[in-house]
Amino acid sequence: MGSISAVARHCRQKGHKLRVLWLDAHADFNTCELTPSGNLHGMPMAVLCGHGPAELVGLGGFSAQDPALKPKWVRQIGIRSVDPGEKQFVHEQGLEVFDMRFIDEMGMRHAMELALATLDEHTHLHVSFDVDFLDPEIAPGVGTTVPGGPTYREAQLCMEMIADTGRLASLDIMELNPALDVRNKTAMLAVDLVESLFGKSTLMRKN
Repeated sequence: MGSISAVARHCRQKGHKLRVLWLDAHADFNTCELTPSGNLHGMPMAVLCGHGPAELVGLGGFSAQDPALKPKWVRQIGIRSVDPGEKQFVHEQGLEVFDMRFIDEMGMRHAMELALATLDEHTHLHVSFDVDFLDPEIAPGVGTTVPGGPTYREAQLCMEMIADTGRLASLDIMELNPALDVRNKTAMLAVDLVESLFGKSTLMRKN
């Protein structure tokens, strides 16, 4: 909530458009009224879009009437765990979600082509990379694992396609928990993927 609020404020000051890629197993679009658990970590996207306690919505000088994000600026990728009331709210607000069924049916490449469409030189691209985006078979070191996430190669393609745009301007890395990791497996994978996000590739490629 804090970092994306700051990015949104920066974009307004610079006159830039904002695109947020939300790589996560969860939509994080619960509200105090909808949440079955009461966990604040299930609410940040809703808060950023103006739905939540005024003290949180107001981070960065925003408000419910003038929130940090508009749903049309967000692309959620890899989603596979959404609470019933949250699911309805996501539809009502018009979030663009490329869930795991979409990725299974259409492929990561197509999902990322759509998620990255219409970026231009005036767009600030922010990536929120929650490590539970990944399948727990390859990334066990998170507190909220959900089976059925992207494979290593799907995740690499996602990161490489973001890097290819040349528009990445800010990044969050969320949920890595060393206490739950296995021989540092998740941490090393996260570093590997972030290297790809920053442009590391196997071969030099001509665009």
